[in-house]
Amino acid sequence: MRLIATLLIVALALPAGAAKKPAPRAETEPTNSSEAGLAPIGSLGIAAKSYLLLDVQSDQVLTGQNAEMRVEPASLTKLMTAYLVFEALKQQKLSLTQALPVSERAWKAEGSRMFIDPKTPVSVQELLHGMITQSGNDASITLAEGVAGSEEAFVDLMNKRAQALGLKNSHFKNATGLPHAEHYSTAMDIGRLAAALIREFPDRYPLYAVKEYRYNNITQLNRNRLLWIDPSVDGVKTGHTENAGYCLVASAKRGDRRLLSVVLGTVSESARAVESQKLINHGFQAYDTRRLFKKDDTVASLPVYKGALEAVPVGFDRDLYFSLPRQDFDRLKSNLTSQQPLLAPLSKGQPVGQLKLTLDDKVVGEFQVVTVQAVEPAGFFGRMWDSIRLMLK
Repeated sequence: MRLIATLLIVALALPAGAAKKPAPRAETEPTNSSEAGLAPIGSLGIAAKSYLLLDVQSDQVLTGQNAEMRVEPASLTKLMTAYLVFEALKQQKLSLTQALPVSERAWKAEGSRMFIDPKTPVSVQELLHGMITQSGNDASITLAEGVAGSEEAFVDLMNKRAQALGLKNSHFKNATGLPHAEHYSTAMDIGRLAAALIREFPDRYPLYAVKEYRYNNITQLNRNRLLWIDPSVDGVKTGHTENAGYCLVASAKRGDRRLLSVVLGTVSESARAVESQKLINHGFQAYDTRRLFKKDDTVASLPVYKGALEAVPVGFDRDLYFSLPRQDFDRLKSNLTSQQPLLAPLSKGQPVGQLKLTLDDKVVGEFQVVTVQAVEPAGFFGRMWDSIRLMLK
């Protein structure tokens, strides 16, 4: 085991530019930095009720405050509405050119509107612009009815999807974000939802960078001011009600890195942009994200009993990225623990151990280690010999 640990520690000493492409989403997600106890650098002085900064590539929380506090999500709700519409498009239950009827309920929706008319069916493509760029509640309800038949049925889908995505402190009562006592979320859940939307629907995500849209002879601007201020920002969504305050989920890509900020409950439209920009700049300046291991690279070999091979190479089923304050990477250490004894047969990708990353003896990340190749059973005599060896251990 000492040899294995040494090999892993050497592999961690990668240059900052080692990361070349975003990591694919894994079924087993890494422990995020907030759960592992990685503290933010200094006091950022973010003037918001709650906030969160997430590195999308490593799926780690870099810093946050009151991130698990339940809040009124306002129009950030439309991130979940969009997620389900994008999913319906992917499953070919809807098409972009499909024209949806406008119900009286959608037409009379309160709050921000796209100004659709019940006499004129609207294409899904136009409705997406109306919901995303213009934040239209009428567009959101029409899309919800198009996916599920009614907004009530769509809300059931929203809550089921929230559970599937692990959004533990979110509950939806409508597709728009209009205030309701049982309609709530958190900065953590909103950040996870936005990151999932970006990862899973890269072909749809560019809609969030559109700065203005014209429908029914009315041009409306995207309320995300950072789209005009910071060229690296390409989304995501604003929200505002009297109780929620001014909210913004913003995402920026600089080089290979993508950060996502969630700022909830600021005092003005300009404040949410300023505080979000402050948070994003801090993330890019103070933190780094590096690829520690490539998918299917052998990082160690573990002994196998009763197998055609005496040892099995192990590694990860995805590129493994990790985020830390820039100055801390030199102190990052690793330790690999594995199930013992390992008995053949073993399939490729089978979980066999865990890698723990530590910083000053504090665990900052835990990752599942899997077999890089399969191991077939040994012949009769090989299995018998290994049975004797195991009895003598």
